[in-house]
Amino acid sequence: MNNYILFDEPQARIALLPLTFTRPVSEIRIGIQTITEKWEDFLQTKISFATEDYLQQKYPITLSTDNIFINGAICPTLNLVKEIINLPPGSSLYYQNDLLAFRAAAYTPEADFETVIQFDDVPFLVKEVTDIFLHNGSQIKEDFARITANRTSQPITDRFTAFYNEPQIFVEEGADIKNASLNAENGPIYIGKGAKIMEGAKIQGPFAICENSVVNLGGKMRPNTTIGPFCKVGGEVSNSVIFGNSNKGHEGFMGNSVIGEWCNWGADTNNSNLKNDYSKVELWNYATNRYEKTELQFTGLIMGDHSKCGINTMFNTGTIVGVNCNIIGAGFQPKHIPSFSWGGPEEFRSYHPRKAFQVARAVFERRGQVFDAVEEAILLKIFEMAQPKNS
Repeated sequence: MNNYILFDEPQARIALLPLTFTRPVSEIRIGIQTITEKWEDFLQTKISFATEDYLQQKYPITLSTDNIFINGAICPTLNLVKEIINLPPGSSLYYQNDLLAFRAAAYTPEADFETVIQFDDVPFLVKEVTDIFLHNGSQIKEDFARITANRTSQPITDRFTAFYNEPQIFVEEGADIKNASLNAENGPIYIGKGAKIMEGAKIQGPFAICENSVVNLGGKMRPNTTIGPFCKVGGEVSNSVIFGNSNKGHEGFMGNSVIGEWCNWGADTNNSNLKNDYSKVELWNYATNRYEKTELQFTGLIMGDHSKCGINTMFNTGTIVGVNCNIIGAGFQPKHIPSFSWGGPEEFRSYHPRKAFQVARAVFERRGQVFDAVEEAILLKIFEMAQPKNS
């Protein structure tokens, strides 16, 4: 059996910050699953990672004498998988200038390969943070078709729940739905194992809620939205992805946004996803360390892992929040908040790791997990990277 390794393409990894500060590129969730989970489903085997040194202990690499390395930004398709599993030794697979995969004894993405093969189909690579919400709906549809193929949904037995286009609604074992509205006329709705949809919730597909997550009373889940595992979500959410283990439990609008793990939104927090003058959005760019123009009109908030905000927080259109930020105060927040920042619009100061780790331990314990030395070392490295460089 082939040994498969997902690697971080350097430009994509930087473009996907702050989400990739704490994970390999392939651990990004888009659609129902992470990219890693998609590949493991297609290949029917466990996959390891070639990523940054400080992440490698949590996400280890398993090398053999013969390995197939796959670009971790690619979402798999049947044709791509067939091409990759049949790669000859010492060969590489490209789409135009994008390296998709190569087969070698060691991780050598810049090597001159004996055989260079061009892939004919147009692959989908997650190259920008905005790609995650822009393509989330189409990825929900693709994941839904694969995950539910030749399977039977659990029945919706609650007599007060309304559902439309039932064949496009799939309910996993242990899910609990009461007095909700599920409309799959424009795309599928996937409800994961042990998920809970509470009274008065309104859901429009494409939509996915993963294992043991909750849509709170009266929650309004609009299309192209994914709620990762172990989350609690309420209010209004539109075209957004929450990776997992995060809470937005109260009223407030989240739109065209991507939220990492271990995050929390205070009550009545809102983000803008459209500028008042309808102009194109500028986003902070970690490669150039400045704001760069995009061609997008709708863009909300990108929030790195472990970041939290107080009640009534307001995020402007196209805001980037780093890892482990504690955000408070009235008024619109800055459009870029570096990792390990504590404060609000008037002043930010450094969030000391000792305090940050105390919070992280408590949050992990609430989920029955342990904040161990490996997690601490990753966050400490991110803290060091966030400190201003001496001129």
